[in-house]
Amino acid sequence: MTERSMQEPTLLLLTALADAPRHGYALIQEIDAISDGRVKMRTGTLYGALDRLLTQGLIEVAAEEVVDGRARRSYALTDAGRDALASEAERLRAVATEAERRLTKIRSMLPGRTGSQERPAAGGGLS
Repeated sequence: MTERSMQEPTLLLLTALADAPRHGYALIQEIDAISDGRVKMRTGTLYGALDRLLTQGLIEVAAEEVVDGRARRSYALTDAGRDALASEAERLRAVATEAERRLTKIRSMLPGRTGSQERPAAGGGLS
């Protein structure tokens, strides 16, 4: 039986923690940067996902401190989290490679098209 692919919030969280431990707000900012602004993770979604990843052993609490009278936890990847992220990155790489191979093949079969030609912008590209 093969493992299920990772859901995007999990992938983004693990990626955000791959290079350094981070606290909740820093994770939200990092996910925004990684996704080029496409994903805006809400606080409730973030903490629900963090609780699930803690339970699964993919992340751990790296530090706890009080900042401005509020508790702040920083999270870090565990060895299992690094392994899961590496496996998912390899799976995605393999799928992308196969998609590119197939696109290149079909492009070469189309008359007058090469793999480097771009499609016109939406709206026809006419002024």
